[in-house]
Amino acid sequence: MTTQERLSMPLGEAIFSQRAIRRVRPDPIPEEDLQHILEAAIHAPNGGNQQPWHFIVLRDPEVKAKFATLYEEAWWAKRKDEGINGPQDIAPGKGSQQSAMRLSKEIGQAPVIVLLCATRLGAGAAGSIIPAAQNLLLAARAVGVGGTITTLHAVVDERARQLFGVPENGQIVYALPLGYPKGSFGSTSRKPLSEVVSYDRW
Repeated sequence: MTTQERLSMPLGEAIFSQRAIRRVRPDPIPEEDLQHILEAAIHAPNGGNQQPWHFIVLRDPEVKAKFATLYEEAWWAKRKDEGINGPQDIAPGKGSQQSAMRLSKEIGQAPVIVLLCATRLGAGAAGSIIPAAQNLLLAARAVGVGGTITTLHAVVDERARQLFGVPENGQIVYALPLGYPKGSFGSTSRKPLSEVVSYDRW
């Protein structure tokens, strides 16, 4: 089966039922489906068709555990930048922050974590990773796999680069944990277009 055949879910269904999935089951993702997901990622548009990306797929439990330690440290470093010094500073009603905090402790349990790296430094190369990340997530949705975009922090960047052998001219842009959702896909709540769209000027 080709990737195009496997990813047969209507685009509208994939887009409108896709949401950030932070709680996943430990069930393995079939190798064939993982290949389809990655194949979709590398077919994303990018500047000058330079394809300035490299994907590091983490599946080994020991490797994921090492990454998870760095990720949790990075997550709290980002919160500290926001003036949040611990769980006590996160309001109980902040569902997305509570969910993200839980992910910071559980990310290593995801069956797959994909590090989306740029093969050059700078915002230009990193910008070409954005469409690849969205292609990856849409393809994952089409085969019933969920995920979410996460980032690291400068305090762990060098250690992460060393851990995964990222060359000097490369950078880790995103980390996407992937797995079958513990919950379900579904509709998302968004502000109406009238609040977020204007024409010809802000």
